[in-house]
Amino acid sequence: MILIIDFGSQYNQLIARRVREQRVYCRILPPAVGVEEIQRLQPRGIILSGGPGSIYEKNSPRADSAVFDLGIPILGICYGMQFMIDALGGEVRPAGRREYGFAQLEILKEKGILKGLSGTAQCWMSHGDSVVSLPEGFDVVARTANTPIAVIAHEERKLYGLQFHPEVDHTPKGKLVLKNFLFDICGCKRTWTMKSFAQEEIVRIRETVGSKRVILGLSGGVDSSVTALLIHRAVGKSLTCIFVDNGLLRKDEAKQLKERLARHLDVDIRYARAGGKFLAGLKGVLDPEKKRKIIGRIFMEVFEAEAKKIPDAEFLAQGTLYPDVIESVSAFGGPTAVIKSHHNVGGLPKRMKLKLVEPLRELFKDEVRLLGKELGLPEELIWRQPFPGPGLAIRILGEVTARRLKILREADAALLEVIRERGYYRKLWQSFAVLIPAKSVGVMGDGRTYEHIIAVRAVTSKDAMTADWARLPHDLLGAVSNRIINEVRGVNRVVYDISSKPPSTIEWE
Repeated sequence: MILIIDFGSQYNQLIARRVREQRVYCRILPPAVGVEEIQRLQPRGIILSGGPGSIYEKNSPRADSAVFDLGIPILGICYGMQFMIDALGGEVRPAGRREYGFAQLEILKEKGILKGLSGTAQCWMSHGDSVVSLPEGFDVVARTANTPIAVIAHEERKLYGLQFHPEVDHTPKGKLVLKNFLFDICGCKRTWTMKSFAQEEIVRIRETVGSKRVILGLSGGVDSSVTALLIHRAVGKSLTCIFVDNGLLRKDEAKQLKERLARHLDVDIRYARAGGKFLAGLKGVLDPEKKRKIIGRIFMEVFEAEAKKIPDAEFLAQGTLYPDVIESVSAFGGPTAVIKSHHNVGGLPKRMKLKLVEPLRELFKDEVRLLGKELGLPEELIWRQPFPGPGLAIRILGEVTARRLKILREADAALLEVIRERGYYRKLWQSFAVLIPAKSVGVMGDGRTYEHIIAVRAVTSKDAMTADWARLPHDLLGAVSNRIINEVRGVNRVVYDISSKPPSTIEWE
């Protein structure tokens, strides 16, 4: 295992992904983690992430400097490198010239952390501070024109520092640098797979749950389906699933999901229809965050009512993923800004007195799909595009009404039909329609219309932490527009969203 100590870097999850791509397990912990805890976990190596602070500032985050005396290989990245230097007696100062973006790294010593690199290599810099003097025993092994101390090494103690970011795609040789650290320096082995994860998680669930009953809110998406299958493997008939039909699903989705789930998941599933209750709760509500909270509250009310029919339940399982946790709040209770609420992160009424089981909490979406494949989940469930818990309510900007839901359902169904027919469904992370709270003038049948506008959103991504708008062929977009305008009453204009995440989110609300 590799430990990543998070100093607040926007790239900390990307570091984790790069490690896991090499089939090495890693965990992210806060700087406050104690040396005793690190020793208990027995990591092969430690990575100190970057961060937005300056090491010489009063409240800059710091780990216990005793970590450097444990004899564990350590790699400091950007701020992590500066923390290492400061803790060991070197000096960090504001850079005379800040360095953001591409830089040419000049390799001075082709060994250790830089084995396999020679001459120059492109790298990605993002720092306003620089190391100006090194502690005893450190050597400079690479530099840039602006940063004389860009890569450092203390080979005897296996301490290394990179001023650049090896985890980003803008550093083409960054994966090689991380491989050198993982395998040559730390001696890791490629043993972490979804098969091993499943085996370990099944054992952990059995130890946690025992013979007690578990209930799970099943949505039919890959996250909750994989969670259901994993827990069912662990506790068998002690799992009961509850499917809440909130009336905010896509066209015919409740019926299709019911058939699909019954066909592929051999578990006890109970269905609760509550569309009217959700629609009533959303009446007159315009603010997207209020919508999410109302939907989350009503979901829990309906779910709780169904759960009471299972009096011996002691555990609640959820298909929470790492990106859900990160976007809702810092994974460690830190100052990360809340972008949007996720109804499946927290929000459990204390009166239910159920203990949480979240077996996927540290996995990314693509890892969950690999896990689903390993568990034997069918392709149609594994590759279902993500659908938000609040459903179409956050794809209708403004008030959610039965009329507006009908318009969006029909538009979304037409879009997805074209996407599937053209072979793009599996190529896209998500593709969906959005109803905009505006109308435009049009001409239909030689008459004037003043109707709704539909925005089409299609993105590519690996884990939803970042996403790029999909460069769909113009003829495909034309087919989508024609289908929606010709078939959906109340729509006379279709537009295409060409914004990426960041700065936009994937969903519009």
